Parts: sequence; C-alpha cells; structure tokens
Amino acid sequence: MFRQTKSVFQKLRYLSFNGQQHTWRLKSTSARERALQYQPGQKIHGFTVKEVVAVPDLFLTAVKLTHDKTGAQYLHAARDDSNNLFSVQFRTTPMDSTGVPHILEHTVLCGSEKYPCRDPFFKMLNRSLSTFMNAFTASDYTMYPFSTQNGKDFKNLLSVYLDAVFFPCLREQDFWQEGWRLENEDPTDNNSPLMFKGVVFNEMKGAFSDNERLYAQHLQNKLYPDHTYSVVSGGEPLAIPDLTWEQLKQFHATHYHPSNARFFTYGDLPLEPHLKQIQEEALSKFACIDPKTEVPSQPPCLCCSVLDITDAFEGLTLSLLSSLMISGPNSPFYKSLIEPKLGTDFSSVVGYDGSTKEASFSIGLQGVDEEDIERVKQIISQTIDKIIENGFEERRIEALIHKLEIQIKHQTTNFGLSLASYIASSWNHDGDPVELLQISDSVAKFRQALKENPRFLQEKVRQYFKENTHRLTLSMSPEESYLEKQAKAEEEKLQKKIEVLSDSDRKQIYEKGLELLAAQSRTQDVSCLPALKVSDIEPTIPITPVQISTAGGVPVQYCEQPTNGLVYFRALCNLNTLPEDLKVFVPLFCSVITKMGCGALDYRQQAQQMELRTGGMSVSTQVITDCNELDTYEQGILLSSSCLERNLPHMFQLWSDIFNSPHFDDEERLRVLVMQSAQELANSIAYSGHLYAMTRAGRHLTPAGDLQETFGGMEQVTFMKRTAAMADLSQIIRTLPRLKIHLFNPNNMRCAINSTPEKVSDAAAHLEGFIKDVAKNRKERKPVRPNIIEVKLNRENKICEPTFHPCPMKTFFQMPFPVNFVSESIRAVPFSHKDYASLCILARMMTAKFLHGEIREKGGAYGGGAKIGGGLFTFYSYRDPNTVQTLSAFGNGIEWAKSGKFTQQDIDEAKLSVFSAVDSPVAPADKGMGQFLSGVTDEMKQSHRQRLFAVDHKNLVDVAERYLSAGQKTCGVAILGPENDVIKKDPSWIIK
Repeated sequence: MFRQTKSVFQKLRYLSFNGQQHTWRLKSTSARERALQYQPGQKIHGFTVKEVVAVPDLFLTAVKLTHDKTGAQYLHAARDDSNNLFSVQFRTTPMDSTGVPHILEHTVLCGSEKYPCRDPFFKMLNRSLSTFMNAFTASDYTMYPFSTQNGKDFKNLLSVYLDAVFFPCLREQDFWQEGWRLENEDPTDNNSPLMFKGVVFNEMKGAFSDNERLYAQHLQNKLYPDHTYSVVSGGEPLAIPDLTWEQLKQFHATHYHPSNARFFTYGDLPLEPHLKQIQEEALSKFACIDPKTEVPSQPPCLCCSVLDITDAFEGLTLSLLSSLMISGPNSPFYKSLIEPKLGTDFSSVVGYDGSTKEASFSIGLQGVDEEDIERVKQIISQTIDKIIENGFEERRIEALIHKLEIQIKHQTTNFGLSLASYIASSWNHDGDPVELLQISDSVAKFRQALKENPRFLQEKVRQYFKENTHRLTLSMSPEESYLEKQAKAEEEKLQKKIEVLSDSDRKQIYEKGLELLAAQSRTQDVSCLPALKVSDIEPTIPITPVQISTAGGVPVQYCEQPTNGLVYFRALCNLNTLPEDLKVFVPLFCSVITKMGCGALDYRQQAQQMELRTGGMSVSTQVITDCNELDTYEQGILLSSSCLERNLPHMFQLWSDIFNSPHFDDEERLRVLVMQSAQELANSIAYSGHLYAMTRAGRHLTPAGDLQETFGGMEQVTFMKRTAAMADLSQIIRTLPRLKIHLFNPNNMRCAINSTPEKVSDAAAHLEGFIKDVAKNRKERKPVRPNIIEVKLNRENKICEPTFHPCPMKTFFQMPFPVNFVSESIRAVPFSHKDYASLCILARMMTAKFLHGEIREKGGAYGGGAKIGGGLFTFYSYRDPNTVQTLSAFGNGIEWAKSGKFTQQDIDEAKLSVFSAVDSPVAPADKGMGQFLSGVTDEMKQSHRQRLFAVDHKNLVDVAERYLSAGQKTCGVAILGPENDVIKKDPSWIIK
C-alpha cells in the first residue's frame, strides 16, 4: 500500500500498454454474509476454519483456514466483487545468486503432469477471459496469481496453476530455454561461435543495466549479509550459468510443497468449491513435512534492521512515520536534502521497506557530487536530531491519515491482487494476514498512542534511527567502462565454459540446440488444456449512462457511480491556440503547475492543503487520435483530482487558485522540480525502453504520433536533460505564464464528474462556482497553424491536418544497456474503421502463434508481440539480445499471416484474448471516461464488439495483405540498445 522497494521481477509475460483495469461492482452483500456463517473449528474438504472476521472498511469478510494433512495456510477474502482472484505463494530462500527461484518460476509454467504441452501458461492467455495472469519472484517468496470474472474460467485456471506448481514436468529443454544454455549463435550452423542464451539470463542482463535496480539490490545484499537476502533471488547474470538442471529440480522438491504454501482467494465466488478443487487436485496427494525455509534474524551487530514485519501495528506506525519524514515538500528530509539541491532526487530506495523479514529504513540521494557525501551523511544525522526535538505538525499527521482514508475508500479494479501483494511479505514470515487487513484498528490505535503520548512519534524516531547503531552507508558512482567490464566478465565466463569442452561436448551442444529449435518450431497439441469458447463471451456490453450538461457555458459530463463517498473531477483543456515553439514545454508545465504554490499559498502550504483536502491533483498531457480519421486528433492537458464529498468546496478552490494565480517565480523551487523530473525520465528508459521505441517508430506516421514523441518520447527526455543542465532558468520562468494563458482557458475546456447520485447536484453547484471563478481567463484565440482545420465534434475541438504526409524513418538510439528494445510501426486504420477489429484479432494471434515463439523462445528476448492503437499497427520486443533478427521476425510474422497458415481454433483463442482486455472491468472512478476523452460511445463499442465476433479467416489474410505487405505499408522503425556495428554501417538508419 505504501511505497516498497521489493525486488520483485514482475513477470510481464505479455506486456500491456492500454492501462486496462479490472474492478469490482457493488452488488448485494451476499458473498460477505455467506462467509460470516462459517464457524471456527468447522471442517470443510480437508481444511479447518480457524477464524472468521468481518472487515467493514474493506467491505469484506476474512476466513482463515489450515489444511489438516499438510498444514498449508489459507485465507479467503469474501467480497462482492466479480473479479475473483486466486494466488498461491511459497517461501523461497535461495542461498546463491544463480536465480534458481526465478528460473523455477518460469520453468514450472512450461508444462505439468496433467497439461504436458509446452508452455501451458502462455497458451491459457488465449483460452481464458482472465483479467490477470502472472507470477512474481521476490527476495524470499514466489507468488502465482490469476484473476477472472468468469466462474468456469476460474476453475480452468485453478486447475492449470495447481498442476503447474505442484506437479511440473521441469524438462531439461524448458530449463535451457527459460534459464540458460550454451548454444551456437546460429543454432543451424555448428561453426558459428558459442554464446550464452536464455530468457531469464537476458532479462537479468536488462535488469542489471538499470542503475536504480542495481543500487536497490546491493543495498539489500549488504544490509543483510548472513542469509538469503545476501544473494540475488532473480539471478546475477554471471552466476546464472552456474545453475544446473539437477539443482533446479532439487529446489522445487524442497520449496514447492503445501507445508510451505499460503493460498489466498478473493471475490464473490463461494469458498467451498475452491477448497474442494484444491484438496482433490493437489493437497490430498501430500503429507506434512517441515520445509525448513525459515529466514533467521540477522545478527544485530551488522545491520540497520528495524523490526520484525509481522508486527502489524508497528509496521503501520513506521510506514506512516516514513511518509512524514520524506514525503512531499513539507517533510524534514525533503527540506534538508532535496531543496539545497545536494542531489537530483532521493535515491531509488527511500523510506520504510517492509519486504524483508526485518524491515529497514533508507534515506539517500542520487546525483550527489562525490565531495558532498560526508556532508549528506551529516545532514541526515542532524535532520533526525531535529525531528526528535521538534516532532511533526499536527496538520501533517491529519493529512497523512486523510490520505489513508482515501486509499481505503478508492475502489481499484484489481483490489484482490492489491490485497494479495499487501499481505504477502508479512504472511510469508508467519505474520497474521487478518490483522494486516484491519487497517482502521491500527489507525485508531495510532491515534490513541499519539493522544496518550504527544511525543510518541519522536520516541519512535529516537528508538529506530538515533539509538539504532546498526546502519549501512552505501554509495554508488558511475563508471565509464561499466558495460565493457560486464561484457568482458561475461566473455571470460563463456571462455571458461568453452575451454573444458571436448569435441563430443560441442557436438552434443549443437545437436541439443537443433532439438530445442525443432521443439520450438513444432505445432503444439494443446487439446489437453481447458478452454472457454467464443460462445461464453457476453454478446452485448452493459450501458454506462452519462448526462451531458453545461456549467457556466462549459460542457460537462456527469456519471453517477457507487464511488464510496468520493467525487472524481476531470477537465480537458485543448492546446489548439498554443504556439508550436511552446509545445515541448507542456509536459514540464503539467508536472510543476500543482507544485509551485498558488493564490495565497506557497508551495508547502499548497502541498499540505492538497493532502488534507483531496486524494491528489494532477495535470497530464493528452494526445487522442480521432476514432474516424487518422489525420485528425485532439491535443490537450487533462486535469484530474478526487476528494471526499465533504471536501468539494476546498478541492475546487484549489483549482481556482491554480487557474487564476499560479506561482511561477520561485527559481529555486522550479530547479528542484526540473531536476527531479529529468532524473525520473532518464531512469525510466531502462524499464520502459519498449514504450520509447514504439513512440519513436510511430512519430512520422500520423500527426498525433509526432506530438506524442514531443510529449512523451526520447525528444522529451533530451529536452528535460538540457533544461536540467541550464545554469539560469529565467527563460523557463518567462515561458510558463505564456503556456498558462493558452492552456487554462475555459473557452477550450470540457469537464467530467463521477460521483454518487446523491452528490451530483452538489458537485454541479461547486463546479459552476469554479467556472465562474476562472471566467476572467476566457479569451477568444485563433488556432496557430494556418494549414490546420479545427473540427468541432460533439464537445471536442479537434485538429485535422489534410496536408499531412506520412514518412518512413529508421532511428537507432545508442544506450548504455546490454539489451535492445526494438519496434516497427505501420500506419493502419482508426477505431471506427471496418478493418480495425480484424487488425486487433490479427495482432493478438500473431503475438501468441508466431512472434512469441520467434522473439522469446528462439530469440531469448524477455517479451515481444504486436498491438494496434492510435491508428498504428506496432511490433515490439523487450530486453532483447537481437536487433536485425527481431526485425526479420516481424517481417516473417506478416508473411505467416498472409499465408493463412492458422486454424479456426487459433482465431477463436485470439478472440478470447482480445475480449478479456475489452471486457476487463472498469472502476467507478473511470466509468464513462472513454466517451469523455475519446468520444467513443457505448454504441460505438458495441459495433466494434460485433465486428470482433464476425472476424473470420478471410478477413485476417485480407488485412495482412492490404495494410502490412511490403508494397502497401508505410512504416517507422526505432531501436534503443547498445552499440551496433551492423546498423552503424547501414546508411538507411539515423543514429542518435
């Protein structure tokens, strides 16, 4: 719930870019009431009920059980939410850095006794309507969660997951593919050089090129040097090739046992069928063992460990204390470390971290000059002394508790998954998960402790940070030759492996490489796997009613929803009158406009008011391609905020002040924000390189693509880096008010409110008052570019560029990474076009049936595929050892689609996968947003749905030929990756 520094490798097994969300809907309270009828001591399908607790704050009933025969622990959270979740987690405590739990997590999903086909996990993505399917490796546990809204689907997925974790095949071939192998660079040529390959090997090379990830890993290893936390659970790239297949199987035998397992289910499906299926398909086949996976406490002389995380109240107290110390401009460490600009931002690991058995607290900076390190250490010590002396303002504590209240009330679509993650670490070490869920009890206890002892928090600071002598100081500095050294070390490791090979070993490696390639290329018989049918998909979508009105002449959309006492406000302001030369400044304007102060409030008071009165206020850029025309789009900024119903007047007052009198003149404050923003963008490339490659590839294909690159692509990263390096920011200070005049103009604005039916008229009255307050910003202004036609559609002011000519371009960004991010984008059709549905199905089918095998299984990349959006059909790969080979795979995918070598079963599976995204539930806060932002009505969604159902074999071959063929397509290509001699020598590439 609070920021944690878990080194969790989220298996983004299929990367999702559309921000799809999954939600719960308020229904009758039947699931909660049903669960309350269980009694402690009751026996159900081999389990005994231990505890039944109502948790009214979270609208759920918790039922805790234990399995009689194996001792497996079980928690069921009954809640009236149709997005049901299952998760099983095992305590996994490796004692070396070969990545055994991580490679095992990949390998168990590659086939099991009941489902022996290769890779049932990926196959099930296309045979189910799951809203989430994944697996995570943390430092000391491995978790396997899935969620779905369909009861039949839940049973199918539960069967596959249970068989995968308890009865996996763990074939040697799967270990080679997912973990590591020695193989010829070209597996079909035994004279090509030998090299290391493997999905996890390449994934971890990518992870270790991310400086934030590297720092966090070293911090944990050195803070807890005596047991499992001293190693890299995900795998250190140079240690991964020391892992043997035998060791992998042994780790499974000792760790993946019900006696070492914790099961969690969530949602509105009844508990008993879950227990029956888990008992019959898995647990009945095991006896109780002592898994011996406990993590001992770290000897106290070495480490800055804070407390055992199983103490729920102390954990909450420390996470609240951590927020008071470091969050926002009013916090003591922000004032003492960030504002003097000793560094660019806090270090990647900051604050309370409850992801290890003994929690820790870290404070540090990135971008610090070497000569300032001692000074930073002194300031940290002095700041702790000041906190002990002065404590915290009462209003800051109130603001923090208010924030917690909003977090509890705000309904997300993946609430079950959030709960599973929230309880995982503490439960993993035998903490009580039910106690963790009773957040209000802990908050009440916290308030009581403060009331009884006003110095309660100061004493905690003294206890944990002043008198605790177990601390670690870690500094990390850049090294010019870091990548070269890594590559050299890998080469040395490779040579050591090669030196000891006999001729027969080499022959065997070559033959095994050919066997693996043959297995990867064979068409799989997946008939053993359960599947839903297309007929299981609902034919129609539920309608979301919205009312369209105006407030002070500004169009407003109202959507009545069960928002649990919160009001959500959005406003879209278009940029049509903004001069072209100011466009690149818009993201910076958005990131600083709510953080510089406004009206009578300086930036500290503004931050305090926002925390006390709202659930957050933000401004972001929006570029929305038109549903009907590719060269028409809307450009704007989106204002978003939420508040408890009682705080409506305060929230709108804050927006009025931001519109009417934002502060831009504090250069010191602006510099802090610019440095933070530039640092965040630079750090995001290692993790989101595929998104930057996709944005750049689409840049010259549509007018919207060009603006997306300006706002959120490598162009923006470069601009912010340049801005952060400027000695004098006065030019920026002069520019921001110019932007404000164009952006905060009620003439160019439309608004949306989501709230409970009872509060709509109240929200409307306050919105009306806000529009009146900002009326003086109204200005009639002309669009800037004469060759652009402004189109007024519904309530949207769109831009049409009739003279736009798409232009193919190939761009290579040389980066300090050992892996690549590759993308090719092709100009296609907008959402309402009759062929859009066929291209959606084609993208999903190509990903599952062709690109996954070529890019991940054969190529060794962590991920790859195709998607369509914004009128562009885009291929991508993620943490990929290849470049040219991947571009060939994209081309071969198109040829495969044109050849029509796919079955009706392949098409149906692609439809299931597409519908699981289309039908993923939407939170009450976000209902009606598709219509508000993009003009996509429920009727348009229903037409699209009917077209998806109707897609057939002929349509798919036809769209592949018409839009993706070499002669037909206009495409852009972009790669982010290490130095590449082949591309350097090719004059068709632009090298950045």
